[in-house]
Amino acid sequence: MGDNVEPGVYPIEEAIRLADDLELDLVEISPNADPPVCKIVDYQKFLYLQKKKQKEIKAKTTKIVVKELRFGPNTDEHDYNFKLKHAENFLKDGAKVKAYVFFKGRTILFKEKGEILLLRLAQDLEEVAKVEQLPKLEGKRMIMILAPKAARKK
Repeated sequence: MGDNVEPGVYPIEEAIRLADDLELDLVEISPNADPPVCKIVDYQKFLYLQKKKQKEIKAKTTKIVVKELRFGPNTDEHDYNFKLKHAENFLKDGAKVKAYVFFKGRTILFKEKGEILLLRLAQDLEEVAKVEQLPKLEGKRMIMILAPKAARKK
């Protein structure tokens, strides 16, 4: 009920009249209750406050960014170190890293090389990241997901 109305059971005509007298709206809160529960409120203000709450909730949720790193099974040392530095920076910024080895054509024969490469990456990044998903072969890709140990807020 509104601020100036005593809570109680009212006939629908009286409830509507009370709402009109206060220049507010009669809003049904729980239609399945017996008798139905209604409240006298300013409906536009009610909607505005609900939107505002939803916005606050959305602002508080953290957005998870996933960065991808692509390797080949025969990635050489320089390229590996270059991508390792990028992965380290991504993790320090609070993003997750999805590292994968892409097998093209007959390179699928080197599954062990791909797994060794990903495990080496995990080992090199163990100070800043924890392994969320161990290397797993999905089709022509071997995927591993790393998450930052302590995500920093911007």
